Amino acid sequence: METPKADKTKIYKGLQKVFIAIPLMFVGPIIIYSSFKNQEHFLYYPVLILGCLICLFSMYLFFKGLRTLVSGLFND
Repeated sequence: METPKADKTKIYKGLQKVFIAIPLMFVGPIIIYSSFKNQEHFLYYPVLILGCLICLFSMYLFFKGLRTLVSGLFND
């Protein structure tokens, strides 16, 4: 019985997505926190929405990268 080989390109793409998502996981909450500190500023809502979108995108990118990584490891 032959063991399946891991797909290195899928693993690389998955790691790439995860490594892009990790800094975004820190940037999003920092932007949200800075918008809450400046609630009287006229750009409060756009900055808050931007921070929330960055957080959501980082979660999506992380899980998409994790899925690609596992798919590459188990040759799915």
